[in-house]
Amino acid sequence: MTKKEARKVFKEMRLSLTVGDRNRFDDLILIHFQQLQLPDLFYVHTYLAMKEQREIETDHLLHYLEFRNPELKIVIPRMDHTTSELLHIEYDELVDVMKNEWGIHEPVNGNLVDEQLIDLVFVPLLAFDEDGYRVGYGKGFYDKFLAKCRPDVLKVGLSYFEPIPRISDRAQFDIPLNYCVTPQRVYEFG
Repeated sequence: MTKKEARKVFKEMRLSLTVGDRNRFDDLILIHFQQLQLPDLFYVHTYLAMKEQREIETDHLLHYLEFRNPELKIVIPRMDHTTSELLHIEYDELVDVMKNEWGIHEPVNGNLVDEQLIDLVFVPLLAFDEDGYRVGYGKGFYDKFLAKCRPDVLKVGLSYFEPIPRISDRAQFDIPLNYCVTPQRVYEFG
């Protein structure tokens, strides 16, 4: 399946889920995520879910991580349209968030965080394959970002659906996940 085909199929599948399905799947994803043997974490980068796209919300996972790591700092992205790269902002009660022109919530203020400090990244995706490669929204922001992170950064995807066998048009700059958590199980890669 190509990335374009996967985007279409999995967007439609995600939009067809009921609120009850999503709530049940979110609970199962949290249960499976809690089984991961994670190191101590200091900086976790997360996307802000697009509700109208029915992206998986990370709030419940972040609460769990904050409980395990009391000093945890949450980092959220802001797009830099001049460079087509992400900036990384420490998220706290003083940070204001607004929708950008693509309908993505992002911070309008806050302190920048260097990519090298980040320990774990929740990577947004529409689909993933059995080798840990993902289909995003096609702009390449996250692949550029992940290439700048430390080699040991944990890359975690969240999906309501199981993997496809293989994304047929992977690019050399695509970076695979370490884990993808679904309602059925945790997939570990590499």
